[in-house]
Amino acid sequence: MSAKHQLESLVQDFQKKRPLRAGSLIITTYGDILHPRGGNVWLGSLMKLLKPMGISERLVRTSVYRLVQEGWLQTEKVGRCSYYSITGSGLRRFQQAFEHVYSLGTDDWNGSWCLVFLNQLDPDTRSRVREELKWLSFGSMATGVMEHPRFTYHELVPLLQEWGALDDTIVMQTQPLAQRSPKALRRQVKESWNLDELGFRYKRFLEQFRPLWRELETNDNLSPQDCISARILLIHEYRKILLRDPLLPDELLPGDWEGRSAKQLCRNLYRVIYSRADEHLATLLENASGPLPGPSQGFYRRFGGLLDDAPAFTAPASTPAIETA
Repeated sequence: MSAKHQLESLVQDFQKKRPLRAGSLIITTYGDILHPRGGNVWLGSLMKLLKPMGISERLVRTSVYRLVQEGWLQTEKVGRCSYYSITGSGLRRFQQAFEHVYSLGTDDWNGSWCLVFLNQLDPDTRSRVREELKWLSFGSMATGVMEHPRFTYHELVPLLQEWGALDDTIVMQTQPLAQRSPKALRRQVKESWNLDELGFRYKRFLEQFRPLWRELETNDNLSPQDCISARILLIHEYRKILLRDPLLPDELLPGDWEGRSAKQLCRNLYRVIYSRADEHLATLLENASGPLPGPSQGFYRRFGGLLDDAPAFTAPASTPAIETA
C-alpha cells in the first residue's frame, strides 16, 4: 500500500462513525489551522477545507450554526458572505487540551492535587459543572468531589466564573508531601479515571496511524491537499483522547502506558506533513480582507520546534492554486 491508500482508509473510518461529529472536527480545525492564522475565516473556505473528508456543505452549515448557538463560534456578515471566528469562551474551553497536544512532555509533578467540591451547587448546575470538569480530564474522587494533578486554583477560577458556579464551589489545593505513598495513590487513580479505557484508546490511535507513518517512510505519495486531511484527522483523533487524559505523572501510570508512544507518533507524523499542508492552505483560506496570513511564530514552537531537525522526506509538487470566489 501507499501513504495515500492509508489516508483513504483513515478518512473512510472517520466517515463511518455515528454520529458523525462534524462540529468537533471543526473545533479541531480551528485549533490546529485557523487560530494560528488569526482565527477568522470565510464559510466557503471552511467548506473547501473539509470537503475531501466527506463533510458536505450542508453539514458544515448546520454544524457552524450549532457551534454559534453553543457559544463556540461567532459570526460576522459582510455582504452575502459569512465569516466565523472562535469566541473567547470557546477558546478557553479547549485551550488546555490543545496546549497538551503540541507539548513534548509534562512538567515534573510536585505531588499537589486540585480538589473541587460540588456539593453546594444546585443539582442542574452541579451536573453541568461536573461534565465541564470531566471534559478537562478531572477525575471523580468521591461523590461531589473532582480531582486533578496539574490544574491549579488560579486556572480554574475564571472557568467557574464563566459557568456561573464560582460562589458555590469549593476549590482546594493540597500540600505536596515528602512521602507520596505511590501504592495508595495508584489505587486512588484507578478509581478516579478509567485508565484501561484510556490506554485502549491510545492503543487504537497507534494502530490507526502507524501504517501511515510506515508508508511515509517508504512510499510517500501524499499531495498537499492529502496532508491537510491527514493533519486534521491526526490532531482530531489525538485531541479527543487528551480531553480525558489528566497527564498523570509516570509514577502513577502503568509501565507499558501507550500514551508515551502515541505522543511520539503524533509528533513525528505532524512534522512530516505540516509544511506540505501549509502550501495548500495559503491558496485555500480567506477572510473578508483576502487570503489568511501565515501562521504566527508560536505555531512553529509546536512539538519542540517544527523548523529544526525535521525529518527529511521529499514533498510532492504543489497543486495549482484554487480559484477563490
